[in-house]
Amino acid sequence: MANELQGRRVAILAADGVERVELEKPQEVIHDAGGETILVSIKDGSIVARNNDLEEAGTFEVERVVSDASADDFDALLLPGGTVNPDKLRMSDDAVRFVKDFFDSGKPIAAICHGPWTLVEAGVVSGRTVTSFPSIRTDLRNAGANVVDEEVVVDQGLVTSRSPDDLPAFCSKLVEEFAEGRHEARGSAGAKAA
Repeated sequence: MANELQGRRVAILAADGVERVELEKPQEVIHDAGGETILVSIKDGSIVARNNDLEEAGTFEVERVVSDASADDFDALLLPGGTVNPDKLRMSDDAVRFVKDFFDSGKPIAAICHGPWTLVEAGVVSGRTVTSFPSIRTDLRNAGANVVDEEVVVDQGLVTSRSPDDLPAFCSKLVEEFAEGRHEARGSAGAKAA
């Protein structure tokens, strides 16, 4: 992974409660591949990370507030997990719009663990094959997704994984998809899913 992502700007959308390793490890891999990451959140300042949802695990400085961000400014999107993080994101109209705009533009998106929860709220998983942490699979199915139990799944530029245990496979696939870039605009096929 020398310079596959040279010149690529990746938005990392996260809020308080983000699972530290699910933000940090993909970010490191993106940087190692020559890409740039920008941490986007629902508030200015910093966000508090967690280990296993329970232990505080330091903070990350927010580089852009999602209300001032546009999918047009980035080449790809990363949605790390942690239970609290996507729950906060899906309550933000700006965050949900940001995710939907990425999806509609055909730009690659990678979501791990509880990260796909925000995809459900954006109404973009209907007809897509995805995986996630077991506790949100019913939500994904109810939103019209085909849910499988695999370490990493790729469906038209949408990369999903189950948990931190899957980070090696997840990171490898996200670099491939982010390097490939834009797919056919996926449209709002999932817009009817709630």
